[in-house]
Amino acid sequence: MKKIKAILFDMDGVLLDTESVCKICWYRAAEECGLENIQKIFMECVGCNRGDTIRLLSKYFPSEKEAFDFRERTSELFDVIEKEEGLKKMPFVIDCLERLQKSGFRLAVASSTRAIRVHPQLKNAGIFDYFETLTTGDMVTHSKPDPEIYLKSAESLGLKPEECVAIEDSPNGVRSAFSAGIKCIMVPDLIPPDDEMKQKCWKIFSNLKETAEFLCAE
Repeated sequence: MKKIKAILFDMDGVLLDTESVCKICWYRAAEECGLENIQKIFMECVGCNRGDTIRLLSKYFPSEKEAFDFRERTSELFDVIEKEEGLKKMPFVIDCLERLQKSGFRLAVASSTRAIRVHPQLKNAGIFDYFETLTTGDMVTHSKPDPEIYLKSAESLGLKPEECVAIEDSPNGVRSAFSAGIKCIMVPDLIPPDDEMKQKCWKIFSNLKETAEFLCAE
């Protein structure tokens, strides 16, 4: 195995506690429009960018416009919560980033979320400057589980996939990293790992502290 040089972080559910906020917003929007089976629909869309999310939602609405409107409504509800309450960092984020950086790892973000949200959210959380590059959902044609975003993230650092490790919380993210040929550590948030995840993940840890301890001991 080549020496690991960089750690590529997903943002939502790994660095920031946004997935739980998203879930609240999706459930509220579903209640407003009478959309059923929201649990299954939400989980299917976790880790996808805006365009792919709308395409997935279109299966559950009479038209793409209604799917688009639903996605817009979830964003409106999210903005209200973010403005009123702010977004929390996931446990041990600062400790993890500090330890990895001091150990010589290069750090980057590979998030399906658009740059217009990623940049201010990371800045507001006080962790923007830890990352050398940010690859976002509006920079790729296909979102996770497609490998494109992780391949671009590695390329942005001038590294090969095998020189990187991805940190993910969702099945779509794990599939993306795995398909890109990048070792993936899963730190589950809303979705517990199943047999597929256990096969595709390099390691599975309960938090970022355990993740940093493992990587820095390698």
